[in-house]
Amino acid sequence: MNILILGSGGREHTFAYKIAKSERCSRLFVAPGNAGTDSIATNVPIAVTDFESIKELVLKEEIAMVVVGPEDPLVRGISDFFAQDSELANVVVIGPSKEGARLEGSKEYAKEFLFRHNIPTAAYQSFTAATVDEGKKFLETLTPPYVLKADGLAAGKGVLILKDLEEAKSELDNMLTNQKFGAASQTVVIEEFLDGIELSVFVLTDGKNYVTLPTAKDYKRIGEGDTGLNTGGMGAISPVPFADEEFMGKIEEQIIKPTVQGLSKENIDYKGFIFIGLIKVGDDPKVIEYNVRMGDPETEVVLPRLQTDLVELLSHVGAGSLDQIDLQIDDRSATTVMTVSGGYPEAYEKGKEITGIENIDDSIVFHAGTKIENGKVVTNGGRVIAITSFDNDFKQALEKSYSSIEKLHFDKMYYRKDLGFDL
Repeated sequence: MNILILGSGGREHTFAYKIAKSERCSRLFVAPGNAGTDSIATNVPIAVTDFESIKELVLKEEIAMVVVGPEDPLVRGISDFFAQDSELANVVVIGPSKEGARLEGSKEYAKEFLFRHNIPTAAYQSFTAATVDEGKKFLETLTPPYVLKADGLAAGKGVLILKDLEEAKSELDNMLTNQKFGAASQTVVIEEFLDGIELSVFVLTDGKNYVTLPTAKDYKRIGEGDTGLNTGGMGAISPVPFADEEFMGKIEEQIIKPTVQGLSKENIDYKGFIFIGLIKVGDDPKVIEYNVRMGDPETEVVLPRLQTDLVELLSHVGAGSLDQIDLQIDDRSATTVMTVSGGYPEAYEKGKEITGIENIDDSIVFHAGTKIENGKVVTNGGRVIAITSFDNDFKQALEKSYSSIEKLHFDKMYYRKDLGFDL
């Protein structure tokens, strides 16, 4: 079948890398793609939210499956757009309906869903500009640190964790009355701080059946020791060493099953990935957030560990028959280290030539923010290239990734050298 992947990052290059290996894939398109997808698929210069142009491409190239990478087109309703169009209704879209995508599109909606289905999560309240004073009074009832979350999509930057009460009140003002995150912070969720260690669990569901994909832990902050500003993610490790069989059993019974059953009970059309951001508090898992697609850079360690044909897996999602699949996972550890542009996540320059990719043979190279310019691969984003390696444990895999990065060069390249420090 002909397949289209929407997106242009490391996640989408990883999807393309796995899908291109499948005998079930005849032709592969990526919109808009990057320099990495260009070598294994046909890049098409279409924005992920330009639904009409996506429709034209799907009809013209007889595309049978669309894999949606980022959250924006899902929150804007691309699945519904296909389902409601008679010319597109038979195309399999991997991604939830607009209603399902609200689990990521609205922090408040996600919290209400969690409480409705008795899924363990932090206590919270929501506030708007009209109730900002009540929000400040609520902050006074909490013990620090204080967690403030912009309700809408803020490109992964809408969460503040503050130790000082007066600073938290001031930032609440900033978000609600000064629109610090624009429309995303018209509503702000304040929740209790959970102290523990984080991990991510990925589930693929056809709406009633599900499979649990490998766990991963990503590293969000720019600086070593988890310091500095939040980024889109500086690297990831899979599996998570502390997520043993007993702990995974708790996650399945207390979180995964009630989530999938909750979607079904509420008649929410959900065919796709559920990314569950968790925290281990003591010996128990609690949900921090839902995302309605695969994470980036977690995809770069999760998908390479899949031994089951990815197109076969996604076809079962479309057919509603995921219960018929026997998921095979590589039991080795995978690590990915993200190289980023100097200055990221603040101001950085693009268009820097990248050299040395062809010298990397011990690891897999996934392009994130790259493009081809005058026949050369150049930087085109903050996060540039992810280097993924396999070995018997994550420390050995990381050593491989780090030695591969030494062969890579672009001006002002930066990466974290301490991934896995907390494991």
